[in-house]
Amino acid sequence: MSHFAHRCGIHDGARQDALAQTARLIAASGVELVRFAWCDLHGATRGKTLVASAAAQAMLDGVGMVSTLLLKDTSDRTAYKVFEPGGAPGLPGFEFASNLLLLADPSSYRQLPWAPATGWLQAQPWFQDGQPVDLDTRRVLQRAVNRLSRAGYGLRCGLEIEFHIYRIDDTRPQLDPQQAAWPGLGPAVSMIHPGYNLLSESWCDMAEEPLRIVQHTAQALGLPLLSLEVELGPSQVEAVFEATDALTAADNMVLFRSAARQALRRAGYHATFMCRPPFPNIMSSGWHLHQSLVDATSGANAFMRDTPAEGSMPNQAGHTLSAVGEHYLAGLLEHARGMTVFCTPTANGYGRFRPNALAPQSVLWGRDNRGARLRVIGACGDNATRIENRIGEPAANPYLYLASQIHAGLDGIERRLTAPPATDAPYCGADVSLPTSLGEALEALHADAALTAAFGSPFIDYLSRIKHSERLRFEQADDKDDFHQREYFSRY
Repeated sequence: MSHFAHRCGIHDGARQDALAQTARLIAASGVELVRFAWCDLHGATRGKTLVASAAAQAMLDGVGMVSTLLLKDTSDRTAYKVFEPGGAPGLPGFEFASNLLLLADPSSYRQLPWAPATGWLQAQPWFQDGQPVDLDTRRVLQRAVNRLSRAGYGLRCGLEIEFHIYRIDDTRPQLDPQQAAWPGLGPAVSMIHPGYNLLSESWCDMAEEPLRIVQHTAQALGLPLLSLEVELGPSQVEAVFEATDALTAADNMVLFRSAARQALRRAGYHATFMCRPPFPNIMSSGWHLHQSLVDATSGANAFMRDTPAEGSMPNQAGHTLSAVGEHYLAGLLEHARGMTVFCTPTANGYGRFRPNALAPQSVLWGRDNRGARLRVIGACGDNATRIENRIGEPAANPYLYLASQIHAGLDGIERRLTAPPATDAPYCGADVSLPTSLGEALEALHADAALTAAFGSPFIDYLSRIKHSERLRFEQADDKDDFHQREYFSRY
């Protein structure tokens, strides 16, 4: 008998073995429900929950999902008029809110530590004829990783994620039917620490309960958590993870955000990964992405060099980075403006780019300089030599963020671009500034021919249409704070 997974061409012997193992785990563990989860364009997880007895068959036959879930903006409004003739131009298979099928990866199975008797599987969408949905952002990163592999490299990524945790004081504003709206309000909250005392042990002790929940949740899911810290801003914290390959890092980020929010919510806390929560005197949160290339054959760090390039000065890339590393760095600089919308995709995130705020403003790199957009870390002979991109916001879709790094860096390698000298004054102005709004970032992406070609014009047009919907509603909002509260704080 041919199942849908066979028709998609993915059900080989290894997948069948993984499915059988997962089915045994589900049966032996007393799990009653299994969630089939998928990451949408905005980095949020969606999906369906099946009774445990139906899970194994669903991993073969798929789980139906309305296709408009790929067409939603951040408010959950469909950005395409799918019920009108020509309402989904360039998107065959999405007309009339037709069905897609989610196929789960059996090897991704986990039992959720915060939800009793509940399992979880990572899934991706397919068209009913067995063709992959190319707009799925995980596939976008998979294509980028394959391109990098053909060039002889893999990408290693370490995650450093700032976010905010608040104590929920009252859920009534969020759940009051008289105040329901689209999108709705978040809960009334108070802080878990007062802030402005960086790495304070006392503040960390004050925030111990929610941080322990984050710790136990991440570790129970097998995520490679390294540390949890109190950040500078009120109620702001940071989580740091070990480096992994790019696809695993992106998967881990998706799961971590979703899991932390759900586990904390059950304990009476509200976690938000939006950049700037809608309160006075907060500090913006960033997602600092540490990255290095590894040689696909030897596994060696392709950014590391043994000795400085002959005649190089300390402020030159060749003093620290290999030739490949400098080309990659130069590619990230070349496409800095074009990639911004992948790294900072919300209207909220652009309030972070302020002077002397440990956030970038200009297209610059520095040697261990936290004010620069790109921070080169390491030294000759240091196997941990890497580049830290400091432009990201924690609400970014991880698959798109990482794919933009690969495509930009590869363009630098292929064209053998060279980097300018490092900056010692990241806030003193530069020839090229980062976009200061979502609209400007979208324009910069369309002006970047290499990134458009790498992602493909159909995907760029699709992304732009959905992000323009968000941009227009933000620009037309009379109360910007209320927009941030409803659009981001209650949902991301």
